[in-house]
Amino acid sequence: MILLAGDIGGTKTNLAVFSSEAGPRAPLVEKAFPSPDYPDLEALVREFLTQLDLKVERASFGVAGPVVDGRVRVTNLPWVIDERQLREGLALSSVHVLNDLEAIANSVPFLEPADLHTLNAGQAVPGGAIAVIAPGTGLGEAYLTWDGSRYRSHASEGGHTSFAPMDELEIELLRYLQARFAHVSCERVCSGIGLPNVYAYLKDSGYADEPDWLAEQLAAAGDPTPVIVNAALDGERPSELCVATLNVFVSALGAEAGNLALKVLATGGVYLGGGIPPRILPILRQAQFMDMFRRKGRMSDLLARMPVRVILNPKAALLGTACYGLEWL
Repeated sequence: MILLAGDIGGTKTNLAVFSSEAGPRAPLVEKAFPSPDYPDLEALVREFLTQLDLKVERASFGVAGPVVDGRVRVTNLPWVIDERQLREGLALSSVHVLNDLEAIANSVPFLEPADLHTLNAGQAVPGGAIAVIAPGTGLGEAYLTWDGSRYRSHASEGGHTSFAPMDELEIELLRYLQARFAHVSCERVCSGIGLPNVYAYLKDSGYADEPDWLAEQLAAAGDPTPVIVNAALDGERPSELCVATLNVFVSALGAEAGNLALKVLATGGVYLGGGIPPRILPILRQAQFMDMFRRKGRMSDLLARMPVRVILNPKAALLGTACYGLEWL
């Protein structure tokens, strides 16, 4: 079987072709495309397929956004992706669309030691549920359950659940954000779009001064999040304001990861995906993240036994999409 798999993002789309013989870790062909340059996914895929000397039979795509009845409106792109339309338009025998976090979750059973960094070794329960939480531009959440022979992934929109503050500073942060948003979700705090919200609160509340050099960088940046993270991690002149921002982010992420672990009883482990965790690994390795993860009262001992790992492989979503396509389509 020859499978086309894709990781569809607002900025970039990664496509690759896999064979059932070579498996999901050995793409036959792989290429990245600038998503905004194309009117829709079908046009992009059609261009890719014309460059191949391979007969693709099936396709699976991981897409940011809630997939309902095989249809999804892509986050940060004016695309609507429909399985039936793609199957007919591309003359394929089958097409399946997964939520991007469902795709990352599918990769977890296939990850190797080099793909992971362990924050808490814990003791995984064989066949126990697995939680996946991924702060990138937004905050994605998914989980896996054992069906008796293999793990199956399940999508969720848990990142949009209500933010629950854990201390006085976060209570004031919540009040600050309530004045600006109709609903303050976890994503408003612990994600790429959340970091600037935390920064704005700490700046406006007078927690620390904003130096001129940082104000200039933020004013010139299209996306303030990398500027905040870089300034927090700068070993020579770290910004106090950015360090505090990142600490609030890590605290909130740890607490929400613990919430998800309890909700799905993730005795099989908790995995952090997305683009931010590998970037801030030195901060995640400190005690704060795991302290907030475990801070659940009578459930603290249960959480302390759960393995917690960071996914380092930047192509986990593509790997998971290929795994799904090769096993199930």
